[in-house]
Amino acid sequence: MIDFTGQVAVVTGAGRGLGRLYALDLARRGASVVVNDLGGTMHGDGSDSAVADQVVEEIAKAGGRAVASHDSVDSPEGGRAIIDTAVEHFGRLDAVVSNAGIFNSIPFEHLSADDWRRMLRVHLDGGFYLSQAAYTVMMEQRYGRFVFISSSAGNFGQPMEAHYAAGKTGLVGLSNVIAIEGAAHGITSNTVLPTGFSRMVTETVGDEKFLTESGFMRAIRPELVVPLVTFLASRNCTITHRSYSACAGRYARVFVALGDGWLADPDTDPAAEDIETQLEDISSTESFIVPESIVDEVLQVCDRRGISAMPDGADVAFPEATARDR
Repeated sequence: MIDFTGQVAVVTGAGRGLGRLYALDLARRGASVVVNDLGGTMHGDGSDSAVADQVVEEIAKAGGRAVASHDSVDSPEGGRAIIDTAVEHFGRLDAVVSNAGIFNSIPFEHLSADDWRRMLRVHLDGGFYLSQAAYTVMMEQRYGRFVFISSSAGNFGQPMEAHYAAGKTGLVGLSNVIAIEGAAHGITSNTVLPTGFSRMVTETVGDEKFLTESGFMRAIRPELVVPLVTFLASRNCTITHRSYSACAGRYARVFVALGDGWLADPDTDPAAEDIETQLEDISSTESFIVPESIVDEVLQVCDRRGISAMPDGADVAFPEATARDR
């Protein structure tokens, strides 16, 4: 059994849906949990402290330990307050599941600047505020686990969700850098792209017949997402810098890859017409690497060009490449 006894976890957006299930499973496995939820609507309106309080009560009745946090992630003060709650009540911080979010559907041409900023403020800014406060605690402990809840809406695209997609995919970039910088401090960071039946689905779809009769809707039980999040938040997880999808009991890695592309002659100055001519090779995905950082791309190009990444005689070198050929 993956055990969290003696560990402390923060789960944001933990009052309902998937977030509640993450918190319950971590508590069931022995973690002391900060159940954070502002208690607003799916669109981000209002607040209700009872939403988080009820989950804390549920955990306590099952014999677990939990405390409620009603702070919003969308400010530096809110992010810090959530992490302070963990440290003040339980003395440490081992895992953060950054799950808080809002959702609405707006066609791109009707998306206002306020709609855009509000969505990014909760998802992307909130992820930053929360994780930076947690990172400083984890650095001192020399240990920590981040799990950012991203979305297929951003990685693959979803109509009428430009603002949501941008915020969720931004979390992937944030997680990637935390993974690189955190490695020296025993900190891992990964993202999860969940598909689970929740109020986001019911309030967005709206077709009661489809919701009750669709085989897919019956298959995406939210409980099926939980195992992946729990594992990535645990000491058993030593992988980092990854993204994974969880959908209807199918778990799979999601990755950004770099194709071999077309290498222009170094003695020429390629023009747009050359790009058009070589587009098939440029667009090919048959051979690729999965870079662990921007350094891997630099080293790959240098290797193919037969040149050094550093000036002759330099005593500083790029870190060893870790990209995996596919």
